Amino acid sequence: MKQFFKFAFASCLGVFLAMIAFFMIGGIGVSSIVSGMNKTEKVKSNSVLHVKLDNQIPEKTNNVEAESFSLEPKDIWGVHDITYAIEQAAEDSNIKGILLDVSMLSAGSVTRSEIRESIEKFRESGKFVHAYAKNYSQGAYHLASAADKVFVNPLGGIDFKGYAANIMFFTGMLEKLGIKMQIYYAGDFKGATEPFRLDQLSDKNKQQIREYINDLYDEFIDDIAASRDMSPVELKNIADQYLIRQASDAVTYGLADKVAYFDEVIAAMKEEIGLEEDDKLNVFDLEKYVKGNKRSSDFKVKDRVAVIYAEGTIMAGKTDLGAIGDDKYTKIIRKIRKDDKVKAVVVRVNSGGGSALASENIWRELELLKDQGIPVIASMGDVAASGGYYISAAADTIVAESNTITGSIGVFSMIPNVGKLFNEKLGITFDTVLTGQLSAGLYENIFMDHNALQKEILQNSTDTMYNIFLQRVSDGRNMTVAEVHKVAQGRVWSGQKAVNNGLVDVIGDLEDAIAIAANSAGVDSYNIKEYPIVKDPTQQLVDKLTGNNSDSDKIGMMLKSEVNEIYPYYQEIKQLKEMSGAQARMPYILDIK
Repeated sequence: MKQFFKFAFASCLGVFLAMIAFFMIGGIGVSSIVSGMNKTEKVKSNSVLHVKLDNQIPEKTNNVEAESFSLEPKDIWGVHDITYAIEQAAEDSNIKGILLDVSMLSAGSVTRSEIRESIEKFRESGKFVHAYAKNYSQGAYHLASAADKVFVNPLGGIDFKGYAANIMFFTGMLEKLGIKMQIYYAGDFKGATEPFRLDQLSDKNKQQIREYINDLYDEFIDDIAASRDMSPVELKNIADQYLIRQASDAVTYGLADKVAYFDEVIAAMKEEIGLEEDDKLNVFDLEKYVKGNKRSSDFKVKDRVAVIYAEGTIMAGKTDLGAIGDDKYTKIIRKIRKDDKVKAVVVRVNSGGGSALASENIWRELELLKDQGIPVIASMGDVAASGGYYISAAADTIVAESNTITGSIGVFSMIPNVGKLFNEKLGITFDTVLTGQLSAGLYENIFMDHNALQKEILQNSTDTMYNIFLQRVSDGRNMTVAEVHKVAQGRVWSGQKAVNNGLVDVIGDLEDAIAIAANSAGVDSYNIKEYPIVKDPTQQLVDKLTGNNSDSDKIGMMLKSEVNEIYPYYQEIKQLKEMSGAQARMPYILDIK
């Protein structure tokens, strides 16, 4: 009994001390947050909005894995909140111009295009936009070219060389480690498994990649040509010859307006506003402006259009931020189905796919929405491929941007055999006793080669899943299975090509999709309700402090913070480890530069 009281006392003391530590730490964060909330900053007259884009830009604000354990958490603003705020700034008499800072930009083609459009609308109001970066990546320059003046640092430059798709192959490494990937796939163009069974791109995969990156590149060039008043031929020649070799070349060939240091950019903005050299330039941060200029709802209007943001890998279960868990999303859709106020649904998809089973479960719930008479519209972002297309196929209308990556209607299964690694490298051997030739399981036994029956079953299972995928698309698109198969087979398309081959209905953005949804439902006045409900940074911080993150999540966040360049590869390996069953996804990292 004494031991019991001893351990009980120690446990209680530990909990008590932990609570004290938590409230002390939490108090620091909460007090700073509360003081920030109470301090409402107003935009001063003659201000410049500093649009600094140095974080990952999700579709929905804060729907992304946090990068650090900061006690002063910040919102990670979504692209639609950013573009809305920029458009609001065009009407703000206190905002005279924008400083567009894209030195650390990380954004896909569609995300950049949407921000470019908001920048162009801002300029149409008669206000200036000055872009500056120490060095411009191609993606950063694509966005910066929408400015009326582009400044480049004297020792910086613009990386302008054309598009290249870089794909990492793991086959040689796996052979050295003694790991054999046992792969089953359906679709001649389903190149998803090539990094694990080949050491270079197949001809068909190279063909499809060349086709859609050319589509994306042409749009990239056309955008810049229109903004800089240059011809596409001229721009492509500059890229082909790699003529922008130093900062002054960017001015010589018309891609930039001036070589300048940052203080000279500030001086140029003062001149635009009409300030004297010694006058202070008021600069207002985008983060603060977005927070004060978010869309508001008219609560007198009862009808709603629900917007479901489906971004990240499609996986089984609940999943964390930035991923599409079928348990989480089916629950959201069921909740919407029971909400009489919801008259239409838009599914905003930015996903390269994932689990075929999870995709099917989400597809099913969207079908039930339609059965209830609720219009469902799909809106595609940077990527809506494989499983991302699977869930889009349930929609009444599919809306994509011309530079969306979509299609990839194909399926694969991949099971490693690590027997050689354990046997020859580690000296560990395995033996087994079976009551039947498949008693060790189809997916579970990773220490032996598949026998003939296992291979037959797994290939048939993959083919069956592919045929189901074809049928889902056939039903959703009013095409025959043969017509779908012709444009499927794992092939990836640009959004414009997808319109041409019947996989997409119309080119447009999220706002267009919402308008189509409202029109389909026959409603003129409506509020927009966004899903999933995402915790604010303070709540996320509390989760971290109370240990609601797994060790692997913590490792991931540290990697993301410290070595951002290799983080996608960490994510890829982690997701490969968690694969179960047939996959409808693009698992390789397509690095377009």
